[in-house]
Amino acid sequence: MTAKILVTGGTGYIGSHTVVELQQSGYDVVVVDDLSNSSIEVLDNIEKITGIKPAFEQLNLSDAAKTDEFFGKNTDIAAIIHFAASKAVGESVQIPLHYYRNNLVSLMNILDCQLKYNIPNIVFSSSCTVYGQPDKLPVTETTPRKDAESPYGNTKRVNEDILNDAIKAYPQLKGIALRYFNPIGAHPTALIGELPLGVPQNLVPFITQAAAGLRDELKVFGDDYDTTDGSAVRDYINVVDLAKAHVVAIERLLQAKNKSGYEIFNLGTGNGYSVLEIVKGFEKSTGVKLNYKIVARRAGDIEKIWADTTYANEELGWKAETGLEETLLSAWNWEKRVRGIQ
Repeated sequence: MTAKILVTGGTGYIGSHTVVELQQSGYDVVVVDDLSNSSIEVLDNIEKITGIKPAFEQLNLSDAAKTDEFFGKNTDIAAIIHFAASKAVGESVQIPLHYYRNNLVSLMNILDCQLKYNIPNIVFSSSCTVYGQPDKLPVTETTPRKDAESPYGNTKRVNEDILNDAIKAYPQLKGIALRYFNPIGAHPTALIGELPLGVPQNLVPFITQAAAGLRDELKVFGDDYDTTDGSAVRDYINVVDLAKAHVVAIERLLQAKNKSGYEIFNLGTGNGYSVLEIVKGFEKSTGVKLNYKIVARRAGDIEKIWADTTYANEELGWKAETGLEETLLSAWNWEKRVRGIQ
């Protein structure tokens, strides 16, 4: 019998790629999304890749009654991957209450339903933002968490605590928190990718939109950081590699291979690249010249971070494999398809 996996936020960027990988691994997938930052057409494109259109329900998980109603109709769910959240660092500084309400209440509603409907397994989409600006690099899973630089980052930290405390209190629950570094790129078919509504908050979609002529110029926030070229450094991971890690995490829970009720893994490449290195890498891989301008630092941004991936590589048997230039080219191929550029 095929295990049924709920993917919340499954029409979003990382969620849609994970749905594809789950389906291609033989899982039955149901998607819940409120479509506040994604499009229903994503489901058609998932079907073009896998041959299967996932079951879908439009739902805001911070609505407790509707969440309970959904789970009451889907009591055969074996595990949950919880992506659904508001996720823009800059925006979270401006509208923090929305972020706390949306991101925290949704997880608590899911956990309530897991207990009520006997669904033990959850994989939580966390973030390296929980490390703040670390004192020592690279960061391991035991690197101390710091006060978050943004309300978005704080919701990830608090959600980890909610999950950990719930698992301590209710031993029937099992959870894995995956701390992502910076997901970029698109599916090699160019049928799904990152398509933010409005002005992109992340670097690579801003780059691809600037390359496509949708933006007059690319803004590079700060060139006075303590890095090789003065621009901020991040660990950029291919989104398909990241999606595959979720399948591995789900299998770990379903096969009871977890070493404790609550586990944490860093998902990155182990390499740090500066913003300007990404700009140059994009130009090199695509042959497209970018018009960019250095502007002031952005609120909530940290200087540099990258992962020590040893634990995830050894314990999960998973590794990020796709190179930076191939990943940046995939992002450009996706943008070109969306914009009808030959």
